[in-house]
Amino acid sequence: MERRLAAILAADVVGYSRLMGADEAGTLAALKAHQAELVDPTIAEYQGRIVKLMGDGALVEFASVVAAVECAAAIQRGMAERNSEFPEGQRIVYRIGINLGDVIIDGDDIHGDGVNVAARLEGLAEPGGLCVSGGVYDQVKGKVDIELTDMGPRKVKNIAEPIHAWRWQVDGGGARPTLALPDKPSIAVLPFANMSGDPEQEYFSDGITEDIITELSHFRWLFVISRNSSFSYRGRAVEARRIAEELGVRYVLEGSVRKAGQRVRVTAQLIDALADHHVWAQRYDRDLDDIFALQDEIATQIVSTVGVEIEGTEQERVSRRPPESLDAWELYQRGMRHLWRYTKEDHAAARTFFRDAIERSSTFGPPHAGLAYLGILVVVLDFAESTAQTLADALEAAKKAVALDDRDGFAHFILGRIQGFLGNADAAIAESEKAVLLSPSFALAHYGLGYNLFWFGRAADALPCFDTAIRLSPHDPVLWAFHTLKGWCHFQLGDHAAAEACARKAFQEDPKEFWPHLVLAAALAGQDRADEARAVVDDLLLFKPEMSASAIPRIMPHVDPDYLGRITAALRKAGLPA
Repeated sequence: MERRLAAILAADVVGYSRLMGADEAGTLAALKAHQAELVDPTIAEYQGRIVKLMGDGALVEFASVVAAVECAAAIQRGMAERNSEFPEGQRIVYRIGINLGDVIIDGDDIHGDGVNVAARLEGLAEPGGLCVSGGVYDQVKGKVDIELTDMGPRKVKNIAEPIHAWRWQVDGGGARPTLALPDKPSIAVLPFANMSGDPEQEYFSDGITEDIITELSHFRWLFVISRNSSFSYRGRAVEARRIAEELGVRYVLEGSVRKAGQRVRVTAQLIDALADHHVWAQRYDRDLDDIFALQDEIATQIVSTVGVEIEGTEQERVSRRPPESLDAWELYQRGMRHLWRYTKEDHAAARTFFRDAIERSSTFGPPHAGLAYLGILVVVLDFAESTAQTLADALEAAKKAVALDDRDGFAHFILGRIQGFLGNADAAIAESEKAVLLSPSFALAHYGLGYNLFWFGRAADALPCFDTAIRLSPHDPVLWAFHTLKGWCHFQLGDHAAAEACARKAFQEDPKEFWPHLVLAAALAGQDRADEARAVVDDLLLFKPEMSASAIPRIMPHVDPDYLGRITAALRKAGLPA
């Protein structure tokens, strides 16, 4: 193979698909005019060689690194001037990346890591600017009339080692501004790539993508880019960060589908594009028995997991910022982060954040739902000074959340739980069913329905709800609660061995929650394993010494009387103090 050292310039148009969608003929005419009147003559002036044109991009080779950088700066300055004559929505704006590296010669074409790195640097450049590697910077510093800014080492896709990058942007920009982020988490679902080598399988990968977009749209707290905009990136190798900037989103979900015989493999990965890191990735291997059922199953599981992962990432992101700089959504997420910690101190902090969020935006429903959920947990964890007043306040907050957004599945889930605590069986189950209908991929909605069915004497009907919740969110932060309630259902149905198994799964998720201790102690007592049951109670009393049999009716108000009597009797048998 013939090789040589070269300066490689990679250029691409920002938002090309969007421009083409708005005015195909006008965009093509403008692009050709810029190419003929500015780009090509400038490349020739600096003795560059156009290796190839790629629709909205170009690959150019230079013998001189200085010439490559000066050419790029001249093009961007010229484009800024030319764009001043065009309306904002019709401007052609380039990103340019430059690398110095060894290339493989293939006729008129060039290949190799040197070319790949140039393409990745182009993705790091600002619209209307350029980005160069550390090797380029070392060669041109003090020799060109532009000031390059250090971006530090940057990890980019398909390149093993981080690239030290430097960037510059023409004064005044001339660039199309990137879209501002909405006031809630935002995501674009890119069309899943068909890796099967069979064009007829495209419908399957497209179907999964469309189902994911549709299901994610049920999450009222999430801003989801429409199918048409997401699908404009089909078949294009574009950095996630660029897509996020062009569509005005923080998160990008991408994946692939590979079919071989009667097996199919679907991969998915969630990227926080603005922070430049992967949040989550998963692979699903399935038998291809019923293609539509399989499509539904995989799409639903991806959606439920993505929802949990985004919420967790949002809570982590805002936890590092001072409260005074947070908007209503971010204050709400700070509150939820404290809510899940189950201590009096954290719950006090959560209440403050929820109230601050309500003050920041009086029409934003989730903080009201958060306050209502907090009321439930205060009762369940036996923190309430007055159960009646706590539930009354929670009911008012939940009704306010539903009034602000009647299509919010989370708000209906909370209202259903509170109605259950208040003993209103019909209202509780109706609200829980509405939450499932509105947000079928929301694991907590299924959990809430199961909870109310269990409380009102329908343990057998409740079991599938907990199975669905566990299936939808196998890594949920409150997975221990899903297993705990499933254990209570088995206990009430007389299957003490199954109840024990569920309690032990709950322990694996969080060994310091007292509810799994109660289930396990009752299940062991039901199997006449008194010594083991007493050991569980002794462990429970070490970190919750105030727990007693008399507290059970208080923390499980309005549970079916027969259920409550059997639970209390088993715990007394296990040695729980009266």
